[in-house]
Amino acid sequence: MRAIKETKSKFIKIRCPKCKNEQIMFGKSSMQVKCLVCGKILAEPTGGKSKVKARVLEVLE
Repeated sequence: MRAIKETKSKFIKIRCPKCKNEQIMFGKSSMQVKCLVCGKILAEPTGGKSKVKARVLEVLE
């Protein structure tokens, strides 16, 4: 019987510092994450966890 491997990465809810828009992103995103409203860069990839430049509101399970 095989065990299901659980991932350690999570989705996170962030708030744009410029326009206060809230959106959800993947914690280990491999691309830049931009605000869907104003276009400000909210996170950048680092090869592992993303470098988040916005306020983290919640870590989603």
